[in-house]
Amino acid sequence: VQLQASGGGLVQAGGSLRLSCAASGRIFSINAMGWYRQAPGKQRELVAAITSGGGTNYADSVKGRFTISRDNAKNTVYLQMNSLKPEDTAVYYCRPGTYYSGSDYFAPFGSWGQGTQVTVSS
Repeated sequence: VQLQASGGGLVQAGGSLRLSCAASGRIFSINAMGWYRQAPGKQRELVAAITSGGGTNYADSVKGRFTISRDNAKNTVYLQMNSLKPEDTAVYYCRPGTYYSGSDYFAPFGSWGQGTQVTVSS
């Protein structure tokens, strides 16, 4: 399973972007979805996750600035990114997975698809 993220671009610090990721109906409806990012020279990290029921979880670095949402009719997950900072510069990816609410752990499955580049200038 590979999903393709879209919506990245170049934006000034303080600006906003909305990323999108579409999946097949069968994958999307029963699974949680997660957004990851990988900055140059750094490990890939989970930014936000959303359960099939709409529960959300965020990395501390993006809380209050990023919002993950899903449109079940369109089988699409979004990442609204506001108040962007240069340190948000990275390639962003989406993955389906399982969210374990008791431990706030998101376990992705499938493989990494094509990400979308987000560049925030200072």
